[in-house]
Amino acid sequence: MNLTRLKLYHYPAIRSARVKWLLNELLDDNFDVEVIPVYDCAQYSPEYLQKNPNHNVPTLEITLENGEHRMMFEGGAMVALLADVFPDKGLAPAADVFSLERADCLQMLHVGTSTVDMMLWQIRIHTHLLGGERDEKTITRYQNKFTHEVEPELKARLDQHPHICGARFSAVDCVMGQNVLWAQAYGMCQAPSFAEYAGRMSERPAFIAAYSDVADFSLAVPDDKRATWGTHFTG
Repeated sequence: MNLTRLKLYHYPAIRSARVKWLLNELLDDNFDVEVIPVYDCAQYSPEYLQKNPNHNVPTLEITLENGEHRMMFEGGAMVALLADVFPDKGLAPAADVFSLERADCLQMLHVGTSTVDMMLWQIRIHTHLLGGERDEKTITRYQNKFTHEVEPELKARLDQHPHICGARFSAVDCVMGQNVLWAQAYGMCQAPSFAEYAGRMSERPAFIAAYSDVADFSLAVPDDKRATWGTHFTG
């Protein structure tokens, strides 16, 4: 059964932006977006929880040709599926045959959305999102882990090729590109190869479209939202 429409539940510059970036690469602006104000805790509303019981953003709503609606909750799964559903765009190696290229892309996609994402998330919540529970040791631990374990692997790749998985842009870059930008915001990924990579990514029309709302994002919870935020957010 084919899909007929896609809708992304999104908030500027967070994990949903990588899915929005990929959708812009694949469909230009031919998809729907609904902003979920996360600092207002709209992701905990009864209406949103019916769509995503895990209260995270993004959620991808898939409309099927028979009119049914199905929801996806995991950003990495969204990226993998979308890249495969539009094979003519060439943003993932073919899924129907074995190739080392596909194995590498899948590996780096999952590294980016699990291991690397977890490190950056811990750094961010303990720097900007938690109040009295902030832990400087956690920040230091994950900054060191990222710097000594993640950066060398990514740098080695970017020293050889312009993109994470080789010469061509792929869906993996929508994930790792965002991860590099997050890392740079916290003082990591400062080597020239990362700056050049971030520059190449930020020049892509789809990236520009996906991050056109970045002015609406703030790293820290706005002061007027902190009371509401604190009643819901547990890290």
